[in-house]
Amino acid sequence: MADITQATQTNRARNADEHPVKRFFRATEIDTRLLGMVGALVIIWVGFQFLTGGLFLTPRNLWNLTVQTSSVAVMATGMVLIIVTRNIDLSVGSVLGFCGMIMGVMQAKILPQYLGLEHPAIWIITLGCGILVGAAIGALHGSIIAFLNVPAFIVTLGGLLVWRGATWFVTSGQTVAPMNSTFRLMGGGTEGSIGATASWIVGIVACLAIVGAILNSRKQRKRFGFPLRPVWAEYFLSVLGCALVLGAVSVANHYYWPTNIARRYADANAIAWPEGGLQIPHGIAIPVLIAIGVGIVMTFIATRLRFGRYVFALGGNPEAAELAGIKTRWVTVKIFMLMGVLCAIAAAISTARLNAATNAQGELDELYTIAAAVIGGTSLAGGVGTIAGAMIGALVMQSLQSGMVLLGIDSPFQRIVVGVVLVVAVWLDTVYRARAK
Repeated sequence: MADITQATQTNRARNADEHPVKRFFRATEIDTRLLGMVGALVIIWVGFQFLTGGLFLTPRNLWNLTVQTSSVAVMATGMVLIIVTRNIDLSVGSVLGFCGMIMGVMQAKILPQYLGLEHPAIWIITLGCGILVGAAIGALHGSIIAFLNVPAFIVTLGGLLVWRGATWFVTSGQTVAPMNSTFRLMGGGTEGSIGATASWIVGIVACLAIVGAILNSRKQRKRFGFPLRPVWAEYFLSVLGCALVLGAVSVANHYYWPTNIARRYADANAIAWPEGGLQIPHGIAIPVLIAIGVGIVMTFIATRLRFGRYVFALGGNPEAAELAGIKTRWVTVKIFMLMGVLCAIAAAISTARLNAATNAQGELDELYTIAAAVIGGTSLAGGVGTIAGAMIGALVMQSLQSGMVLLGIDSPFQRIVVGVVLVVAVWLDTVYRARAK
């Protein structure tokens, strides 16, 4: 007991001598790398807001930005686990394109022959088929890597070429359109959003979940005798999390339907057209909700399940993981299967958003996905990475692209910027790991 009291007094004395900023981060346990990324994102947003004359930080652009980020963010969550295990997947863009084409053919050509047009089961069967195809491709890649000992770089580089070519052969290069109306909701747009009321409900539920998670964390720490955060830090994190959620909902609800669509809606529902026009909020887009849901599930898998611990153990020290009894080969197969499933979900979002399946779909998405994971703090040396960081990294990448489009910068220069950002991110990761030793 005396030792505990002495340790507590020592900690208090050390905290009193610490710089206030360092003491703040120690108390709140905020990840400084994640905070640095958020700071970089804010700088990018403010910079583009100034350069575009106030066009960047508008509800319309921010809403579109989140929708455009969704598909890459979904794949980036899986890329974290791939890179954590010291592997790489260069085929995700081609797998997305192949799964998208399969889903396009299923709902536009095959299923209507048996179920009829706009049958309510079409989108479910289509999505299920896409996920099965993605899982099968991932299992094939993972099995070759794990059991034939072919490097992941080579296997997925071959996959990049094979599945891009297979996409062309499915329809002999033809674009498939249109998609099922219910399926299209996954792509966002005027109909693919949940409206103001439902958005506020989602926001309130998210706030309750944040507060509940913080309270549960404190309860578990107390139960197992772990150090507790100061009460003020718990309040700060709760208020900050709720403010960010409600602020995002408010922005989504301030982006209104286009005038012509709102007028058609008013005419169809016998609503008198007001003098200032009818303002109908979009609310949160469905693809954004899908991406957030995937992020939550992947975070749970990575941090709460035994499989997640195996993944990080494999990335930290493969030899020690195998000696500890972990079936490292099957872990590798499973992470690539999971990556294939995520590619299929991203393909559904992309296909629904385009209302078509094309041969060029997903091109260069492997670059953006890998860049998002690395910018988000996933180390190419393995063993380190976070799902939230990868999703913020995807938002950073899309913010750069969106801002450059608003500035009228040519596509080749956009790619140069993305390449430079990726190299700088890897260099910063190297510097960070060197200082952490």
